Amino acid sequence: MKIIVTGGSGFIGTNLLEDLISSEIEVYNIDIAEPRNKDHLKYWRNVDICDYRKLDECINEIVPDYVIHLAARTELNENGGLDYYRANISGVENLVIICGKLSSIKRVIFASSMLVNRVGYKAKHHFDYNPITFYGESKVLTESIVFNHSDSISEFCVVRPTSIWGEWFLEPYRKFFDFVLSSNFYHPGGKACTKTYGYVGNTVFQIRRLLVADVEKINRKIFYLGDSPPLNISIWADEISECANLTKPKRLPYAVFLAGAFVGDVLKIFGFRFPLTRFRLRNMTTDHIFDLSDIYNVCGEPPFSRTDGIVRTLKWMKKN
Repeated sequence: MKIIVTGGSGFIGTNLLEDLISSEIEVYNIDIAEPRNKDHLKYWRNVDICDYRKLDECINEIVPDYVIHLAARTELNENGGLDYYRANISGVENLVIICGKLSSIKRVIFASSMLVNRVGYKAKHHFDYNPITFYGESKVLTESIVFNHSDSISEFCVVRPTSIWGEWFLEPYRKFFDFVLSSNFYHPGGKACTKTYGYVGNTVFQIRRLLVADVEKINRKIFYLGDSPPLNISIWADEISECANLTKPKRLPYAVFLAGAFVGDVLKIFGFRFPLTRFRLRNMTTDHIFDLSDIYNVCGEPPFSRTDGIVRTLKWMKKN
């Protein structure tokens, strides 16, 4: 079995690569970024998915059985417009065309994003889109490209990771853990949000199950990846503190957070970074819950409890 992971140098990709390598699967990482885990350097192919010729050469040289597409621009850059996210558009189109021509490929998993809809929006169905960022718009186009070329790929599915956290993570949840561990996190009054989160070890488990599930269960379908039940962020902060043997965070009036968000927005205008803005405060206080019944029906219960994930993440943070 040969598997290509595009974006294997990223957060989820690094964890997925480690899991595949430990299973002694022949795996290749196609990414323009060097692997975060230096032990993965020998599996890395420095290829930009927006470069059709080089991508075509690389994939045809490997002749994979499966492709897991995670490569994407993910940071929120509203100044760059849609062109900033061309990897999510033209890069995906390149990959779809190449995979459609290669008979060795049995199945492709394409990663999209929960931000194809704004936070808090209750979509009527999977194709009910309502993005409010260029990143979200680019992921809508990702899905449109995949389904518009669906006839050329025999088996595929689309996954939308929810709020994923764990080893090798960066913003925003690495910063969240850092704030809790430094005792700088405060509960926002009684307005803390409840969201669908996912420990990355469980996300990797779900992706691997989708790779080998019966075709009629996954083909041409969209799955949210995450853990059930949803979690209140204040409860999560308390659990992290408890696992780290720290005092639980204190609660501040919501008005203090509103004032801080206003200050953050003003400083942002002048190019200064501040840990809180209205955008972040809205994310902290707006529920964002997804129905995970489809992914649980296909993959079953994930292997790690939330406490398992917290302990493993804290251990990784201490080591790194």
